[in-house]
Amino acid sequence: MASLSTALMATSAVFSNHLTYQPGMAPRSANRAVLEAGGMQVLPKEEVETLADDGAGGVPAPADGVRPRGGVHGGGGPDRFIWDLTIITEYVGDVDYLQNREHDDGDSMMALLSASAPFRSLVICPNRRSNVVRFINGIINRMPDGRKKQNLKCVRFDVASECRVLLLATRDISKGERLYYDYNGSEHEYPTHHFV
Repeated sequence: MASLSTALMATSAVFSNHLTYQPGMAPRSANRAVLEAGGMQVLPKEEVETLADDGAGGVPAPADGVRPRGGVHGGGGPDRFIWDLTIITEYVGDVDYLQNREHDDGDSMMALLSASAPFRSLVICPNRRSNVVRFINGIINRMPDGRKKQNLKCVRFDVASECRVLLLATRDISKGERLYYDYNGSEHEYPTHHFV
């Protein structure tokens, strides 16, 4: 946690394990899974309970044992073995409308809701409030070995009628193995050519 604290301080962010709704940005009422173009998969009840426990002082999520390496960027590895399909952490930060962020210089925004009506689409902006997810490595998705490194996947779920973005293990992950996911998911809008 000390490494995470240092990384957050270096980026002038504060720790948060929840989506946050700030004045002047999208209100919580805008985050409705029913607005997702094409629908959104519902998180199974057992997993909702696990997610609630992780966020409420229960068993810590596997990402709580991940230490950022190399200063601010580049996530380290987990401090214990992680099973395939384990929820690693939730992608959190301030929620805003995509149209408000089209020219934003934030380097870690994540799609939260892709609505049929574009003015209702939402993004997560972790530059002011975040957890360890902001510091997990991304793959170079134009390179063949990028996909081979990937061991996490961002998946959007309907949780109690709200959209949430979770990082899931896509295979068993050994203790200390570096974590990687595709920053682009299905959008392919984030440039990854500069990743190492």
